Amino acid sequence: MDDESEVDENETTRGELNRLRQEHQDLDAAVLALQAMAMPDQLRIARMKKRKLVLRDQIAKLENRLTPDLIA
Repeated sequence: MDDESEVDENETTRGELNRLRQEHQDLDAAVLALQAMAMPDQLRIARMKKRKLVLRDQIAKLENRLTPDLIA
């Protein structure tokens, strides 16, 4: 892979990473708001938390892709 395409790929990855982080934060705020309700929808909260876990895994994979491998 040449340097230019690697830079483009890294920028794309960073953009996706930012999008996923924002979605994770939005879900966190939504979960907190639902939990604060008098009668929270537990099924909806569980689904949101599951989605947050999926996002966390995707974020970790993208962060690993951006971090160069270091040979010890």
